[in-house]
Amino acid sequence: MKEKEEKRLNQLKEYEKNLYEEGVKLIAGIDEAGRGPLAGPVVVGVVILRETSFIEGINDSKKISEAKREKLYEEITNEAVAWSVGIVDETRIDEINILNATKEALTKAISNLKIKPEIILVDALDKIDTLSIPYTSIIKGDAKIYSIAAASIIAKVTRDRIIRSYDKIYPEYEFIKNKGYGTAKHIEAIKQYGLCPIHRKSFTKNFI
Repeated sequence: MKEKEEKRLNQLKEYEKNLYEEGVKLIAGIDEAGRGPLAGPVVVGVVILRETSFIEGINDSKKISEAKREKLYEEITNEAVAWSVGIVDETRIDEINILNATKEALTKAISNLKIKPEIILVDALDKIDTLSIPYTSIIKGDAKIYSIAAASIIAKVTRDRIIRSYDKIYPEYEFIKNKGYGTAKHIEAIKQYGLCPIHRKSFTKNFI
């Protein structure tokens, strides 16, 4: 591993290092994918990694190519002490709004974990139900904290795989390219074909 990457990962692990030194052993990172798109679910990933974990390339999922995310997803999930996802679909998003749907997906993700963490580090969200597990909310945590960055990759890859499967059913919207986000071509397709079942009605009312 190059010295520059080693230094970057050590900086990314600094927050967790301090917690380990305080005697905390099981730290879970949490992040979401899909708050902004016009279609598909919101997905929250949660992961507990070992203190010795040092996976080259882990970073905020938005800063990594799709191919690299897929590779890292396999490494993270194979190495994790425990990991899971929580998924809330577009119907529920329309019912309770995207913020509440994200919080609901977060609680689902935690409840799906096979091992209970001692503390949760979460990207930006607060006023959340972590099932009585203490949590710390960190602004831009996916770019600052190793376990949150790992969780962001799990969430993003899980959601992208779901959207790719929908692309086969609704190819006219080119979900494989836009991942449900509101690109000009996606909005044009909505205007031409109307909404499909995975569109968020609360996000797309201005386009139809």
